[in-house]
Amino acid sequence: MSLSLHPADLDPTLVADRTYATRRRFTRIDAAGLLSILIVLLMLIPARLILPALSDVGRPAVLLGLGLWCWWVLVRFSPRLMVGGPQPLRWAVLIYMVALLISYAAGYWRGLSAMEANGADRAILAALAFTGVILTGADGIPNWARLRGVLKTLVWCAGIVGFLGLVQFAFFFDFTQYIVVPGLSSNGVEPGFEWRGGAIRVASTMTHYIEFSTVMAMTLPFAIHFARFAPTRLGRQVFMLVALVVAAAIPATVSRTGFVAVGLAVLVMIPVWGWRMRYNMAVVGVGLLAGLLVMKPTLANTLIGLFAGAGEDTSITARTKRYEMVGYYFTQRPWWGRGTGTWISPQYQFLDNQWLAQALSTGVVGVAALAGLHLTAIGLAAVSMRRAITPADRDLCAALIATQVIALVVAAFFDSLSFSTYAMVLALMIGLTGAVWRMTHPARIVRTTVSRRSA
Repeated sequence: MSLSLHPADLDPTLVADRTYATRRRFTRIDAAGLLSILIVLLMLIPARLILPALSDVGRPAVLLGLGLWCWWVLVRFSPRLMVGGPQPLRWAVLIYMVALLISYAAGYWRGLSAMEANGADRAILAALAFTGVILTGADGIPNWARLRGVLKTLVWCAGIVGFLGLVQFAFFFDFTQYIVVPGLSSNGVEPGFEWRGGAIRVASTMTHYIEFSTVMAMTLPFAIHFARFAPTRLGRQVFMLVALVVAAAIPATVSRTGFVAVGLAVLVMIPVWGWRMRYNMAVVGVGLLAGLLVMKPTLANTLIGLFAGAGEDTSITARTKRYEMVGYYFTQRPWWGRGTGTWISPQYQFLDNQWLAQALSTGVVGVAALAGLHLTAIGLAAVSMRRAITPADRDLCAALIATQVIALVVAAFFDSLSFSTYAMVLALMIGLTGAVWRMTHPARIVRTTVSRRSA
Protein backbone atom coordinates (compact mmCIF):
# COMPACT_ATOMS: atom_id res chain seq x y z
CA MET A 1 0.00 0.00 0.00
CA SER A 2 1.27 3.50 -0.80
CA LEU A 3 2.62 5.44 2.18
CA SER A 4 0.40 8.34 1.16
CA LEU A 5 -2.74 6.31 1.84
CA HIS A 6 -4.45 6.77 5.16
CA PRO A 7 -6.35 3.66 6.36
CA ALA A 8 -9.50 5.71 6.96
CA ASP A 9 -9.45 6.87 3.33
CA LEU A 10 -10.54 3.38 2.28
CA ASP A 11 -13.65 3.28 4.48
CA PRO A 12 -16.83 2.93 2.45
CA THR A 13 -18.98 6.03 2.14
CA LEU A 14 -22.75 6.00 1.98
CA VAL A 15 -23.63 8.09 -1.09
CA ALA A 16 -27.31 7.20 -1.36
CA ASP A 17 -29.76 4.72 0.10
CA ARG A 18 -28.02 1.32 0.04
CA THR A 19 -25.27 2.65 -2.23
CA TYR A 20 -21.62 2.76 -1.14
CA ALA A 21 -18.33 3.94 -2.63
CA THR A 22 -14.79 4.37 -1.38
CA ARG A 23 -13.82 7.61 0.32
CA ARG A 24 -10.61 7.65 -1.68
CA ARG A 25 -11.97 8.82 -4.99
CA PHE A 26 -11.24 11.76 -7.23
CA THR A 27 -13.70 14.05 -8.95
CA ARG A 28 -12.97 16.70 -11.50
CA ILE A 29 -13.65 19.39 -8.92
CA ASP A 30 -14.38 19.07 -5.22
CA ALA A 31 -14.27 21.12 -2.05
CA ALA A 32 -10.57 20.48 -1.49
CA GLY A 33 -9.78 21.60 -5.02
CA LEU A 34 -11.76 24.81 -4.65
CA LEU A 35 -10.14 25.55 -1.28
CA SER A 36 -6.73 25.05 -2.89
CA ILE A 37 -7.65 27.50 -5.65
CA LEU A 38 -8.82 29.96 -3.01
CA ILE A 39 -5.45 29.70 -1.23
CA VAL A 40 -3.55 30.39 -4.46
CA LEU A 41 -5.71 33.43 -5.24
CA LEU A 42 -5.42 34.65 -1.66
CA MET A 43 -1.68 34.31 -1.19
CA LEU A 44 -0.16 34.89 -4.62
CA ILE A 45 -2.30 37.78 -5.86
CA PRO A 46 -1.35 40.96 -3.94
CA ALA A 47 -4.07 42.13 -1.58
CA ARG A 48 -4.22 45.52 -3.33
CA LEU A 49 -5.65 43.95 -6.52
CA ILE A 50 -9.45 43.88 -6.57
CA LEU A 51 -12.25 43.89 -9.10
CA PRO A 52 -12.82 47.48 -10.30
CA ALA A 53 -15.22 49.64 -8.27
CA LEU A 54 -15.23 47.19 -5.35
CA SER A 55 -13.68 47.36 -1.89
CA ASP A 56 -11.51 44.66 -0.31
CA VAL A 57 -14.54 42.35 -0.63
CA GLY A 58 -13.75 42.42 -4.34
CA ARG A 59 -10.61 40.34 -3.96
CA PRO A 60 -10.91 37.18 -6.11
CA ALA A 61 -10.35 34.91 -3.10
CA VAL A 62 -13.06 36.64 -1.05
CA LEU A 63 -15.51 36.37 -3.94
CA LEU A 64 -14.71 32.67 -4.21
CA GLY A 65 -15.40 32.42 -0.46
CA LEU A 66 -18.84 33.95 -1.07
CA GLY A 67 -19.36 31.39 -3.82
CA LEU A 68 -18.46 28.59 -1.42
CA TRP A 69 -21.07 29.85 1.04
CA CYS A 70 -23.73 29.82 -1.67
CA TRP A 71 -22.56 26.39 -2.80
CA TRP A 72 -22.80 24.98 0.74
CA VAL A 73 -26.32 26.36 1.16
CA LEU A 74 -27.52 25.00 -2.20
CA VAL A 75 -26.04 21.57 -1.47
CA ARG A 76 -28.23 21.36 1.63
CA PHE A 77 -31.27 21.03 -0.65
CA SER A 78 -30.02 17.79 -2.23
CA PRO A 79 -30.04 14.61 -0.12
CA ARG A 80 -27.39 13.03 -2.40
CA LEU A 81 -25.01 15.97 -2.17
CA MET A 82 -25.69 17.03 1.41
CA VAL A 83 -23.25 16.06 4.13
CA GLY A 84 -25.25 14.44 6.90
CA GLY A 85 -24.31 13.50 10.41
CA PRO A 86 -23.42 15.75 13.35
CA GLN A 87 -20.99 18.62 12.96
CA PRO A 88 -20.52 20.95 15.97
CA LEU A 89 -18.96 23.65 13.81
CA ARG A 90 -22.27 24.20 12.04
CA TRP A 91 -23.84 25.24 15.34
CA ALA A 92 -20.91 27.51 16.22
CA VAL A 93 -21.12 29.17 12.81
CA LEU A 94 -24.90 29.55 13.13
CA ILE A 95 -24.57 31.27 16.52
CA TYR A 96 -21.83 33.53 15.17
CA MET A 97 -23.86 34.58 12.11
CA VAL A 98 -27.04 35.11 14.11
CA ALA A 99 -25.15 37.37 16.51
CA LEU A 100 -23.75 39.40 13.59
CA LEU A 101 -27.13 39.71 11.90
CA ILE A 102 -28.93 40.82 15.06
CA SER A 103 -26.20 43.40 15.65
CA TYR A 104 -26.51 44.45 12.00
CA ALA A 105 -30.24 45.05 12.52
CA ALA A 106 -29.56 46.88 15.79
CA GLY A 107 -27.22 49.23 13.94
CA TYR A 108 -29.90 50.18 11.42
CA TRP A 109 -32.37 50.60 14.27
CA ARG A 110 -29.94 53.10 15.82
CA GLY A 111 -29.57 54.94 12.53
CA LEU A 112 -26.44 54.82 10.41
CA SER A 113 -24.52 57.30 8.35
CA ALA A 114 -23.80 56.41 4.72
CA MET A 115 -20.25 55.36 5.62
CA GLU A 116 -21.46 53.20 8.51
CA ALA A 117 -24.12 51.55 6.33
CA ASN A 118 -21.54 50.69 3.69
CA GLY A 119 -19.25 49.32 6.38
CA ALA A 120 -22.06 47.18 7.78
CA ASP A 121 -22.86 45.72 4.37
CA ARG A 122 -19.19 44.96 3.69
CA ALA A 123 -18.86 43.29 7.08
CA ILE A 124 -21.80 40.95 6.41
CA LEU A 125 -20.42 40.00 2.98
CA ALA A 126 -17.00 39.35 4.52
CA ALA A 127 -18.63 37.25 7.25
CA LEU A 128 -20.44 35.15 4.62
CA ALA A 129 -17.15 34.50 2.81
CA PHE A 130 -15.49 33.71 6.15
CA THR A 131 -18.16 31.19 7.17
CA GLY A 132 -18.36 29.78 3.65
CA VAL A 133 -14.75 28.68 3.87
CA ILE A 134 -15.33 27.24 7.35
CA LEU A 135 -18.35 25.16 6.31
CA THR A 136 -16.78 23.98 3.06
CA GLY A 137 -13.67 22.84 4.91
CA ALA A 138 -15.64 21.12 7.66
CA ASP A 139 -18.18 19.31 5.46
CA GLY A 140 -16.61 19.10 2.03
CA ILE A 141 -13.18 17.50 2.44
CA PRO A 142 -13.70 13.74 1.95
CA ASN A 143 -10.52 12.16 3.29
CA TRP A 144 -7.09 12.67 4.83
CA ALA A 145 -5.33 12.67 1.48
CA ARG A 146 -7.38 15.61 0.21
CA LEU A 147 -7.02 17.43 3.54
CA ARG A 148 -3.25 17.13 3.39
CA GLY A 149 -3.37 18.29 -0.23
CA VAL A 150 -5.05 21.52 0.86
CA LEU A 151 -2.47 22.07 3.58
CA LYS A 152 0.39 21.39 1.19
CA THR A 153 -1.00 24.05 -1.13
CA LEU A 154 -1.08 26.48 1.80
CA VAL A 155 2.51 25.66 2.79
CA TRP A 156 3.83 26.01 -0.77
CA CYS A 157 2.07 29.35 -1.24
CA ALA A 158 3.39 30.54 2.13
CA GLY A 159 6.89 29.55 1.01
CA ILE A 160 6.55 31.64 -2.17
CA VAL A 161 5.11 34.61 -0.27
CA GLY A 162 7.84 34.28 2.37
CA PHE A 163 10.54 34.21 -0.31
CA LEU A 164 9.14 37.41 -1.85
CA GLY A 165 9.22 39.00 1.60
CA LEU A 166 12.85 37.99 2.10
CA VAL A 167 13.74 39.49 -1.29
CA GLN A 168 12.09 42.72 -0.18
CA PHE A 169 13.98 42.64 3.12
CA ALA A 170 17.40 41.84 1.65
CA PHE A 171 17.41 43.97 -1.51
CA PHE A 172 14.86 46.74 -0.83
CA PHE A 173 13.04 45.59 -3.95
CA ASP A 174 9.27 45.13 -4.00
CA PHE A 175 8.57 42.58 -6.71
CA THR A 176 4.85 42.59 -5.90
CA GLN A 177 4.45 46.06 -7.45
CA TYR A 178 5.07 44.47 -10.84
CA ILE A 179 2.41 41.77 -10.43
CA VAL A 180 -0.48 42.63 -12.73
CA VAL A 181 -3.58 40.50 -13.20
CA PRO A 182 -5.85 41.27 -16.16
CA GLY A 183 -9.26 42.48 -15.04
CA LEU A 184 -8.09 43.58 -11.60
CA SER A 185 -7.20 47.09 -10.48
CA SER A 186 -5.33 48.47 -7.49
CA ASN A 187 -7.31 49.72 -4.52
CA GLY A 188 -4.53 52.20 -3.74
CA VAL A 189 -3.39 50.48 -0.53
CA GLU A 190 0.38 49.99 -0.81
CA PRO A 191 2.16 48.88 2.39
CA GLY A 192 5.58 49.57 0.86
CA PHE A 193 8.61 49.69 3.17
CA GLU A 194 8.58 51.07 6.69
CA TRP A 195 11.62 51.69 8.85
CA ARG A 196 11.43 50.47 12.42
CA GLY A 197 14.54 51.01 14.46
CA GLY A 198 17.43 50.07 12.22
CA ALA A 199 15.56 47.68 9.92
CA ILE A 200 12.81 47.82 7.32
CA ARG A 201 9.49 46.05 7.59
CA VAL A 202 8.07 44.09 4.66
CA ALA A 203 4.57 42.81 3.92
CA SER A 204 5.13 40.72 0.75
CA THR A 205 1.75 40.29 -1.01
CA MET A 206 -0.32 41.23 2.04
CA THR A 207 -1.81 44.45 3.33
CA HIS A 208 0.21 44.91 6.50
CA TYR A 209 3.39 43.74 8.18
CA ILE A 210 1.54 42.28 11.18
CA GLU A 211 -0.78 40.35 8.87
CA PHE A 212 2.20 38.91 7.01
CA SER A 213 3.92 37.83 10.22
CA THR A 214 0.83 36.15 11.70
CA VAL A 215 -0.06 34.26 8.50
CA MET A 216 3.51 32.96 8.32
CA ALA A 217 3.39 31.97 12.00
CA MET A 218 0.08 30.11 11.52
CA THR A 219 1.47 28.25 8.51
CA LEU A 220 4.82 27.32 10.08
CA PRO A 221 3.53 24.34 12.17
CA PHE A 222 2.18 22.72 9.00
CA ALA A 223 5.42 23.29 7.11
CA ILE A 224 7.26 21.58 9.98
CA HIS A 225 4.63 18.82 9.97
CA PHE A 226 5.33 17.93 6.34
CA ALA A 227 9.06 18.25 6.91
CA ARG A 228 8.64 15.47 9.48
CA PHE A 229 5.98 13.26 7.93
CA ALA A 230 6.28 13.57 4.15
CA PRO A 231 6.32 10.01 2.72
CA THR A 232 9.71 10.36 0.97
CA ARG A 233 13.09 11.63 2.09
CA LEU A 234 13.23 14.15 -0.77
CA GLY A 235 9.79 15.43 0.23
CA ARG A 236 10.90 15.91 3.83
CA GLN A 237 13.99 17.82 2.71
CA VAL A 238 12.01 20.08 0.39
CA PHE A 239 9.44 20.90 3.05
CA MET A 240 12.23 21.59 5.55
CA LEU A 241 13.57 24.20 3.12
CA VAL A 242 10.08 25.69 2.77
CA ALA A 243 9.72 25.76 6.57
CA LEU A 244 13.02 27.63 6.87
CA VAL A 245 11.84 30.23 4.36
CA VAL A 246 8.52 30.68 6.18
CA ALA A 247 10.28 31.00 9.55
CA ALA A 248 12.87 33.44 8.19
CA ALA A 249 10.14 35.70 6.82
CA ILE A 250 8.72 36.38 10.31
CA PRO A 251 11.67 38.43 11.66
CA ALA A 252 11.69 40.33 8.34
CA THR A 253 8.37 41.90 9.35
CA VAL A 254 9.98 43.37 12.51
CA SER A 255 6.73 42.66 14.32
CA ARG A 256 6.24 41.79 17.97
CA THR A 257 3.00 40.08 17.06
CA GLY A 258 4.80 37.65 14.77
CA PHE A 259 7.23 36.60 17.49
CA VAL A 260 4.40 36.21 19.99
CA ALA A 261 2.52 34.05 17.48
CA VAL A 262 5.55 31.82 16.87
CA GLY A 263 6.08 31.48 20.62
CA LEU A 264 2.48 30.39 21.10
CA ALA A 265 2.77 27.85 18.29
CA VAL A 266 5.90 26.38 19.84
CA LEU A 267 4.27 26.17 23.29
CA VAL A 268 1.36 24.21 21.83
CA MET A 269 3.56 21.90 19.76
CA ILE A 270 6.22 21.11 22.42
CA PRO A 271 4.09 18.50 24.22
CA VAL A 272 3.60 16.66 20.91
CA TRP A 273 7.25 16.83 19.86
CA GLY A 274 9.79 14.42 21.31
CA TRP A 275 13.00 15.59 22.95
CA ARG A 276 15.01 15.12 19.78
CA MET A 277 12.58 17.24 17.83
CA ARG A 278 12.66 19.95 20.49
CA TYR A 279 16.44 20.02 20.37
CA ASN A 280 16.46 20.16 16.56
CA MET A 281 13.97 23.02 16.51
CA ALA A 282 16.01 24.98 19.06
CA VAL A 283 19.18 24.56 17.00
CA VAL A 284 17.46 25.47 13.74
CA GLY A 285 15.77 28.50 15.30
CA VAL A 286 19.00 29.88 16.74
CA GLY A 287 20.88 29.23 13.50
CA LEU A 288 18.18 30.89 11.41
CA LEU A 289 18.09 33.99 13.59
CA ALA A 290 21.91 34.18 13.57
CA GLY A 291 21.93 34.05 9.79
CA LEU A 292 19.46 36.93 9.57
CA LEU A 293 21.53 38.98 12.00
CA VAL A 294 24.64 38.43 9.90
CA MET A 295 22.74 39.55 6.81
CA LYS A 296 21.27 42.58 8.61
CA PRO A 297 23.40 43.47 11.68
CA THR A 298 21.05 46.30 12.70
CA LEU A 299 18.21 43.79 13.06
CA ALA A 300 19.54 42.61 16.44
CA ASN A 301 19.15 45.97 18.16
CA THR A 302 15.77 46.48 16.52
CA LEU A 303 14.40 43.14 17.74
CA ILE A 304 15.75 43.68 21.25
CA GLY A 305 14.20 47.13 21.31
CA LEU A 306 10.81 45.73 20.32
CA PHE A 307 10.51 43.98 23.67
CA ALA A 308 12.91 45.85 25.94
CA GLY A 309 11.30 49.19 25.14
CA ALA A 310 7.75 47.94 24.73
CA GLY A 311 6.47 50.02 27.64
CA GLU A 312 7.55 53.24 25.93
CA ASP A 313 6.69 52.23 22.37
CA THR A 314 4.13 54.64 20.90
CA SER A 315 2.42 51.77 19.03
CA ILE A 316 1.54 50.28 22.44
CA THR A 317 0.88 53.44 24.43
CA ALA A 318 -1.45 54.69 21.67
CA ARG A 319 -3.49 51.51 22.03
CA THR A 320 -3.78 51.75 25.81
CA LYS A 321 -4.83 55.40 25.65
CA ARG A 322 -7.88 54.37 23.64
CA TYR A 323 -9.27 52.13 26.40
CA GLU A 324 -11.13 55.01 28.08
CA MET A 325 -12.77 55.97 24.77
CA VAL A 326 -13.73 52.34 24.09
CA GLY A 327 -15.29 52.09 27.53
CA TYR A 328 -17.34 55.23 26.90
CA TYR A 329 -18.86 53.92 23.66
CA PHE A 330 -19.20 50.36 24.93
CA THR A 331 -21.33 51.32 27.95
CA GLN A 332 -23.83 53.00 25.62
CA ARG A 333 -24.67 49.73 23.81
CA PRO A 334 -23.05 46.84 25.68
CA TRP A 335 -25.12 43.88 24.46
CA TRP A 336 -25.45 44.17 20.67
CA GLY A 337 -23.03 47.00 20.04
CA ARG A 338 -23.28 49.90 17.60
CA GLY A 339 -23.89 47.59 14.64
CA THR A 340 -21.85 45.01 12.77
CA GLY A 341 -19.04 46.70 10.83
CA THR A 342 -20.05 50.23 11.82
CA TRP A 343 -16.86 51.16 13.67
CA ILE A 344 -15.13 52.64 10.62
CA SER A 345 -11.50 53.38 11.50
CA PRO A 346 -11.07 56.40 9.20
CA GLN A 347 -14.29 57.91 10.58
CA TYR A 348 -13.52 57.17 14.22
CA GLN A 349 -10.14 55.83 15.44
CA PHE A 350 -7.94 52.85 14.70
CA LEU A 351 -8.24 50.42 17.61
CA ASP A 352 -5.60 47.84 16.58
CA ASN A 353 -7.49 45.33 18.70
CA GLN A 354 -10.04 42.95 17.20
CA TRP A 355 -11.65 42.16 20.55
CA LEU A 356 -12.30 45.83 21.26
CA ALA A 357 -13.57 46.40 17.73
CA GLN A 358 -15.83 43.36 18.10
CA ALA A 359 -17.13 44.65 21.43
CA LEU A 360 -17.96 48.09 20.03
CA SER A 361 -19.55 46.75 16.85
CA THR A 362 -21.38 43.63 18.06
CA GLY A 363 -21.36 43.95 21.86
CA VAL A 364 -20.86 41.25 24.45
CA VAL A 365 -22.90 38.76 22.46
CA GLY A 366 -20.73 39.19 19.36
CA VAL A 367 -17.52 38.81 21.37
CA ALA A 368 -18.86 35.64 23.00
CA ALA A 369 -19.90 34.25 19.60
CA LEU A 370 -16.45 34.86 18.09
CA ALA A 371 -14.70 33.41 21.13
CA GLY A 372 -17.07 30.43 20.99
CA LEU A 373 -16.08 29.81 17.38
CA HIS A 374 -12.40 29.66 18.35
CA LEU A 375 -13.02 27.53 21.43
CA THR A 376 -15.21 25.10 19.47
CA ALA A 377 -12.40 24.68 16.94
CA ILE A 378 -9.88 24.07 19.73
CA GLY A 379 -12.19 21.51 21.33
CA LEU A 380 -12.75 19.64 18.07
CA ALA A 381 -9.02 19.52 17.30
CA ALA A 382 -8.24 18.38 20.85
CA VAL A 383 -10.81 15.58 20.66
CA SER A 384 -9.41 14.58 17.26
CA MET A 385 -5.87 14.52 18.64
CA ARG A 386 -6.98 12.18 21.42
CA ARG A 387 -8.69 9.90 18.91
CA ALA A 388 -5.83 9.93 16.39
CA ILE A 389 -4.04 6.62 15.91
CA THR A 390 -0.82 7.80 14.23
CA PRO A 391 1.83 10.35 15.29
CA ALA A 392 1.30 12.25 12.03
CA ASP A 393 -2.42 12.71 12.73
CA ARG A 394 -1.74 13.84 16.30
CA ASP A 395 0.86 16.33 15.09
CA LEU A 396 -1.54 17.77 12.51
CA CYS A 397 -4.31 18.15 15.10
CA ALA A 398 -1.91 19.90 17.47
CA ALA A 399 -0.95 22.30 14.66
CA LEU A 400 -4.63 23.13 14.19
CA ILE A 401 -4.93 23.86 17.91
CA ALA A 402 -1.91 26.16 17.64
CA THR A 403 -3.59 28.24 14.94
CA GLN A 404 -6.60 28.90 17.17
CA VAL A 405 -4.47 29.79 20.19
CA ILE A 406 -2.57 32.22 17.99
CA ALA A 407 -5.83 33.71 16.72
CA LEU A 408 -7.22 34.22 20.22
CA VAL A 409 -4.12 36.12 21.37
CA VAL A 410 -3.06 38.13 18.32
CA ALA A 411 -6.59 39.52 17.99
CA ALA A 412 -5.59 41.79 20.87
CA PHE A 413 -2.69 43.20 18.81
CA PHE A 414 -4.42 44.24 15.56
CA ASP A 415 -7.81 44.37 13.85
CA SER A 416 -7.27 40.83 12.63
CA LEU A 417 -10.57 40.16 10.84
CA SER A 418 -10.23 43.41 8.89
CA PHE A 419 -7.35 41.85 6.94
CA SER A 420 -8.78 39.48 4.36
CA THR A 421 -5.72 37.25 3.86
CA TYR A 422 -5.45 36.53 7.58
CA ALA A 423 -9.23 36.13 7.97
CA MET A 424 -9.55 33.61 5.14
CA VAL A 425 -6.56 31.56 6.33
CA LEU A 426 -8.09 31.54 9.81
CA ALA A 427 -11.43 30.41 8.37
CA LEU A 428 -9.68 27.54 6.60
CA MET A 429 -7.99 26.46 9.85
CA ILE A 430 -11.31 26.53 11.71
CA GLY A 431 -12.98 24.48 8.99
CA LEU A 432 -10.23 21.86 9.02
CA THR A 433 -10.81 21.25 12.73
CA GLY A 434 -14.33 20.16 11.82
CA ALA A 435 -12.98 17.92 9.08
CA VAL A 436 -10.50 16.09 11.34
CA TRP A 437 -13.20 15.73 14.01
CA ARG A 438 -15.43 14.03 11.47
CA MET A 439 -12.70 11.81 10.03
CA THR A 440 -11.56 10.59 13.45
CA HIS A 441 -15.06 9.95 14.78
CA PRO A 442 -15.46 6.40 16.18
CA ALA A 443 -18.85 5.93 14.51
CA ARG A 444 -18.50 4.93 10.87
CA ILE A 445 -21.83 6.55 9.99
CA VAL A 446 -20.27 9.90 10.99
CA ARG A 447 -16.75 9.21 9.78
CA THR A 448 -17.87 8.18 6.31
CA THR A 449 -20.71 10.63 5.75
CA VAL A 450 -19.49 12.87 2.95
CA SER A 451 -21.17 14.05 -0.20
CA ARG A 452 -21.14 11.72 -3.21
CA ARG A 453 -19.65 14.33 -5.51
CA SER A 454 -19.08 18.06 -5.54
CA ALA A 455 -19.76 18.87 -9.17
